Amino acid sequence: MQKRNSFDNTQLMYRAEDLISAASNRYRITVQVANRAKRRRYEDFENGDDPIMKPVLRAIIEMSDELTQPEIIGE
Repeated sequence: MQKRNSFDNTQLMYRAEDLISAASNRYRITVQVANRAKRRRYEDFENGDDPIMKPVLRAIIEMSDELTQPEIIGE
């Protein structure tokens, strides 16, 4: 069986570590990641798309991108 995850696991671990270290409360950031992943899962389900990446991994990547690149969020 071939993995469809094209993202490097070590990079994902560093991104998750950055998120946790930037947060004032570890529990709160964990809940935020879980809520975003849950929302993403339902969006993917409604669109009928076959997700290439699991929703939790995608949420971690998106949130770490927002943390390091605030211009992504917009004005």
